[in-house]
Amino acid sequence: MKSDMKDPVAEAFLRLVGIMDELREKCPWDSKQTIQTLRQLTIEETFELADSITDENWNGIREELGDLMLHIIFYARIGKEKSEFTLEQVLDGISEKLIARHPHIYGDVKVSDDEEVKRNWEKLKLKEGKTSVLSGVPKSLPATVKAMRLQEKAKQVGFEWENRDDVWLKVEEEMDELKEAVAENHPGKMEDEFGDLVFSLINYARFLQIDAEHALERTNKKFISRFTSMEKLAAASGKPLHDMSLTEMDALWNSIKAQKE
Repeated sequence: MKSDMKDPVAEAFLRLVGIMDELREKCPWDSKQTIQTLRQLTIEETFELADSITDENWNGIREELGDLMLHIIFYARIGKEKSEFTLEQVLDGISEKLIARHPHIYGDVKVSDDEEVKRNWEKLKLKEGKTSVLSGVPKSLPATVKAMRLQEKAKQVGFEWENRDDVWLKVEEEMDELKEAVAENHPGKMEDEFGDLVFSLINYARFLQIDAEHALERTNKKFISRFTSMEKLAAASGKPLHDMSLTEMDALWNSIKAQKE
């Protein structure tokens, strides 16, 4: 399908590509950047997008998507300079991948639901040369997100509990094992068992259709809100937190919690 250059989306995209080319050639900062110097900035932009999504801040989402789009074009420009790949190859590559991995849309494969789509996706990846269904999970992913992805991928080959009650039994089993490790006061074993417990809780969250990472971040935000409110109340009373007893701070916390609910 040929692109219509009068399409406002196409025009906006080409405008950004042109600006990137000009900045790369004329701006002292942009011209010095490498894939290594951009890496951390890209990670930061990704987390800023995640924050906006958590807050359902649509203006923020729009802005952060623009920042990430710039980074993608930036990497493509550097790839072209090094004769490694072009932006066209990036775009054509993802288009061909999507077509190949959606035979139920672009072929004659029949699927019954989204779970079957995901199973077929993993099978196709193995045919493409992947050595494991766990391939593709980045090593540097935050541990909670990585656990979710690993569990979801293992599910695609049937390595999955049958129901959430079975998962909860596993949570209780891991909790008992952690208690035993604590009783033995064995640091290494405590860490292992704690990790097992968290992993099983993340698994349970999946069965509840809860995003464990999102849920924990909501709790983080709630804690920040309540704690900073507690600091303000303490300051207003003339007695800062570090001068209060735990009982006094707990009373403040409970009053703020009651107001928020």
